[in-house]
Amino acid sequence: MDPGTHFAFGTHEQHSFVAAFNSSLPAHLAQWYLVREQFEPVPDQPGLFRLTEPERDGPRRTRQAVHDLRRHGYTVHADVALDPAASASPPRPARSDGLAERRSRVAQAAAGRSPQRAQPPTTTLPSARPIPPKPAYAPTVHLTASAAAGRSR
Repeated sequence: MDPGTHFAFGTHEQHSFVAAFNSSLPAHLAQWYLVREQFEPVPDQPGLFRLTEPERDGPRRTRQAVHDLRRHGYTVHADVALDPAASASPPRPARSDGLAERRSRVAQAAAGRSPQRAQPPTTTLPSARPIPPKPAYAPTVHLTASAAAGRSR
């Protein structure tokens, strides 16, 4: 491996997709990155890591690991088939799940006026409750005998 290269990715007959790191990189740091990228150490082969569950979209996951490590500033060598810069995978056909159409309808509804409020109110609401007019007549008060007796004292 070139001394300036931090990680190398390739394929292996027995372990499918593998990764190794340069000895100039601290082993615990390299292992930390590779484990987070879903690689595990290969028993009895120190410094070699294999992709966990390679049958589950292995090439794409390996290309993603190469991309992530480069984004972190590491120098990465990868086989042509696993290098995202050298091998662009064909675009996947877009599967319509109706999400784009639903978002479009929601955006149109949000931009329009609500049918619950066809017209905004033209006047402002009064700030206080109106006072009813004073009656033209004086109310008659009827006192009971006990109330009248208490009043005369």
